[in-house]
Amino acid sequence: MDYDKALELFEPVLGFEVHVELNTKTKMFSDAPNYFGGEPNTNITPVDLGLPGSLPVVNEQAVKYSISLGLALGCSIAASSRFARKNYFYPDLAKNYQISQFDEPIAYEGSVEVELANGRVFQIPIERAHMEEDAGKLTHVGGATGRIQGAEYSLVDYNRAGVPLVEIVTHMIVGAEHDAPELAKAYVSTIRDIVVSLGISDAKMERGNLRCDANISLRSRASVAAAVAAGEPLPLGTRTETKNVNSLRSVERAIRYEIQRQAAILDAGGTITQETRHWHEDTGQTSAGRPKSDADDYRYFPEPDLLPVEPSAELIESLRLALPEAPAVRRKRLKSDWGFSDLEFQDVQNSGLLVEIEETVSFGASAHQARKWWTGEIARVANERGVDAATLISPKDVSELVALIENGDLTDRLARQVLEGVIAGEGTPTAVVEARGLKVVSDDGPLIAAIDEALAAQPDVLEKIRDGKVQAAGAVIGAVMKAMKGTADAARVRELVLERAQQ
Repeated sequence: MDYDKALELFEPVLGFEVHVELNTKTKMFSDAPNYFGGEPNTNITPVDLGLPGSLPVVNEQAVKYSISLGLALGCSIAASSRFARKNYFYPDLAKNYQISQFDEPIAYEGSVEVELANGRVFQIPIERAHMEEDAGKLTHVGGATGRIQGAEYSLVDYNRAGVPLVEIVTHMIVGAEHDAPELAKAYVSTIRDIVVSLGISDAKMERGNLRCDANISLRSRASVAAAVAAGEPLPLGTRTETKNVNSLRSVERAIRYEIQRQAAILDAGGTITQETRHWHEDTGQTSAGRPKSDADDYRYFPEPDLLPVEPSAELIESLRLALPEAPAVRRKRLKSDWGFSDLEFQDVQNSGLLVEIEETVSFGASAHQARKWWTGEIARVANERGVDAATLISPKDVSELVALIENGDLTDRLARQVLEGVIAGEGTPTAVVEARGLKVVSDDGPLIAAIDEALAAQPDVLEKIRDGKVQAAGAVIGAVMKAMKGTADAARVRELVLERAQQ
């Protein structure tokens, strides 16, 4: 169904569960390295494998990180919280349950301010932020989709099992209306900004450090109007949960698609199934996963091997005092520090690349150059490929590219070729310049030789310039730039051509 038509008939109700992997040195309940990568099943201990007799121990740093995040979300911190066993068939958790927090989370009842590109500001209500462990990774071999359907067999890598997580759960979000997809993207972007500023997570969505489960339901405007008229509670639709969406662009697209999909079903007289759904980046669609379980289906009970977590008031206060500035305050400061106009900073906000631009500036690039390249050429390539710009190149490499331009080693035209090489995996900007021979020629000798050759081919140009027709130099400049394969400085070539005309 057309998006505008869907919003004419139905009101969207949103909810988000954002999982943040913490960047502690070790895992949540074991001393295994907190590193998901390398050879499969190497960063593991008996605890991670759930072997008989192995006992979990809570990671103290993960608790501190979780408290800091809860405070940054405006939450209250529980004087006592405890872990529970979430029982479910987990093929990627060998003990077949997840240690999580259920009815006693570490942080609860907060809110986050989110601002949209059109100036609308939302206070997103946070229900809870709780600690838990991540699961391992399944690889399904065979079949066409990489999913379990049609696969010949599956492999499991337990390196990620036990990685510390904080799950941030919102209350229901109403009132977003047409802005629902943008609000979803802006909220996840705000959470990413917070965890990056706290230094508690790498927050690389493409690596799974931060991922979002997006809940959406629709309620008909007719039923809402009838409930209001009768003085009854507003109805709620059946929700779906699109799992593990791992880019800002995908969060926005998934919400938009689900609104259109559900609206079409409901308008045709159908019903929505409460289920998880998978997002497909290539098609821009979701597909059914499994029927969504409610809390009682997981048979939670207190984890008998772990004591309650009881942080002292002194610890909580010290972590509160150490909090960085809030995202809204930080945005205002950066806008002032960078000297951006309202329009320029809004351009940064709309791009969703504030973190990348800030990191690029921290590596030494000017703010205006960082903005120019991230929201310009890099964003253009990302749009063409249908990926997030942050996945193409690192802030450090962008800073190095800018330095090469400002040092006079590259023109913008050459820099675009260097960017192409970096994105293609050819190395750092400096390495690409050397490998492709793209550095601007600063020695006048080769330039003068190329100019003389161009003048010999166009003998009348010097006379035209001497007669005051300076624009005639353009033909020579163009020929020299072509001969030098773009490595000449056009301004310097022009100077030399005009100097030759005076001789």
